[in-house]
Amino acid sequence: MGKRQNAPAGEAMSELEMLAQQAIVAAGDDVVVALLNVLAKNVELERELALSRAAVSSGFSRGWHKGRL
Repeated sequence: MGKRQNAPAGEAMSELEMLAQQAIVAAGDDVVVALLNVLAKNVELERELALSRAAVSSGFSRGWHKGRL
């Protein structure tokens, strides 16, 4: 994933690139702050996912919970 994605024909930017630009603008054009915000949100979502894994049985989730890569 380390490379920039090419946008489909006829589009100026890929969806991920547009989302990245929005995150940077929301952080006052500070790329480091934007990255820190995204990483903080990721930690929060991983914590919520871990809680859901503990609360939901593996039978109910039907194998959706896989090991981390």
